[in-house]
Order: sequence, then C-alpha cells, then structure tokens
Amino acid sequence: MALFNPNNLFGFFKRKEGAKAEMSFWEHIEDLRGHIFRSLIAIFGAGIVFFCNKKFLFDDIVFAPKNPGFITYRALCWIGTHTHIPNLCRTDFDYTITNMDLAAQFMTHIRVSFMVGLVAVFPYVLYEIWTFVKPALYKKELNSIKGIVVWTAILFYIGILFGYFVLMPMSINYLGTYHVSDDVKNTINLSSFIDVVTGLVFITGLVFEFPMIVYFVAKLGLIGDKTMRQFRRYAIVGVLVVAMFITPSPDVFSQILVAVPLYLLYEISILVAKGVVKAREKKERELYGK
Repeated sequence: MALFNPNNLFGFFKRKEGAKAEMSFWEHIEDLRGHIFRSLIAIFGAGIVFFCNKKFLFDDIVFAPKNPGFITYRALCWIGTHTHIPNLCRTDFDYTITNMDLAAQFMTHIRVSFMVGLVAVFPYVLYEIWTFVKPALYKKELNSIKGIVVWTAILFYIGILFGYFVLMPMSINYLGTYHVSDDVKNTINLSSFIDVVTGLVFITGLVFEFPMIVYFVAKLGLIGDKTMRQFRRYAIVGVLVVAMFITPSPDVFSQILVAVPLYLLYEISILVAKGVVKAREKKERELYGK
C-alpha cells in the first residue's frame, strides 16, 4: 500500500466531481475536512502577515485607542466643544500597560496575530462554509438566500468597526483611568488589556449578526415582524440595559451612542422578518391560490 497518494492531497483543494450528487457520510467528512483545511490555511497565512508586522499590529491597531490622538477622542472633543459638554473631551489617560510573565508578550503576539488574521479573512471562511452547505440546498432555497455570505460579512465588519472605534476606546480608557482612591495607581497587565479589547470587538461583531439570525428564525416560521413589533417596547428597555452594561462610562451621551446602533439593528431585523413573511405568504398564495 502506498504511503502517500497525491490524489488525497488534491482532494483538499477541490471538490469531487459530481459534488451535487448524493455523497456518503465519509465523503461528506472528507469534503468538510477540505473546507476546514483551506480556512485554516487562510487564517494562518493572514496571521503570519500580521505577525511579521508587529509594530503596525500593536502600535497602529491594538494600542491605538489608548492614545489621546485617536480619531474617536478627536471626534468626541469636537462634539463636546460644539455642544458645550466639556466632559466628552478626555485625554488624561494616566495608566500604563505592563507585562508580568516571561513568555506573555510572545504568546500575546501570536494570539493577536491570528485573531486579527481571522477577522481579515472572515469572508473567505464564510465562503468555505457556504460552499460546503450549498450543494445540499434546493434551487428555490438558494434563490431565497442569495448574498448571504456578503451580508453576513458586512454585518460582522460593521460590528467590528463599531466595537473598535466606539466601545473599545470608551471602555478601556474609562476603566483604565478609574480610581477608587488617589492612593491606588493603575498598572494594567498586558493580558488583561488584550482580553478586554478582543472580547469587546469580537462580541460586538457577533451581536451585529442579529438580523441574519432573525432571518433564519423567520424562515423557520418561529418569529415574524408582528411579534417583533409587539416586543418593541421590551427591546428598547433591553437595549438600554445592554448599553448601560457594556458602556462603563456613566455619562448619558456615551450610553446613547451605544444604544442607538443596537436599537437600529432591532428595527432592521423587523424589516428582515417582514420580508421573509411576505415571501412566504406569496409562495402560499401561488401554491394554494389564496
């Protein structure tokens, strides 16, 4: 028996002929393995690029929001000047980031490189998932979810940008400069800073996928736009509570700045559910002549 078969290697990079035909369980597993392999290669490649550009990755991306000249702070200062709310303009970030563990900086460099690499190639990973699922769908199902990869990626990136430019600057600098007493100085560990940054940004990216979740739930007939309109008042309260928790800064402006986009997501989701319901009702009329 040959120890190496080139056909097995090429199987990773292309689907079998007649992929739309019925495949066995193990053929599905092999096909899935190929998609996972290509996705990991893309993430690994992007991660290597960011790893080799350490100064850009950390100074220009990760640590940029802790600098007073960051675009978000300049925008808040401009708004504060024109609205006569001087508290919006804060540039006194008196905290330092330190490292206590010998290997922590190197491991952080690796971890952040590949996390940012995942963000960079996220559309391609979605495409690989889509190409694996696509052959199992009927033509009508494919027509009803055209552009799913594009819209999912767009919503994810909007969430990432919102988390990076809005939530992260307000959170890390409010928490970083918060004092229970003047006798206690803030010296923040590197791993703690990175955990907050990556957690906020990724969670926000996933939260902005809410309209896509509503789309699929509505396709299953579990929810409709009428139900979502009925729960609108509860959604408003929920959004305000979420904004209060994820925005450490106690000022009302910061909380509104977070709450408004979250509520807009809910309204967009209502429109998405409405479109799904209308399409389903139209299909039923065509089938049953109602």
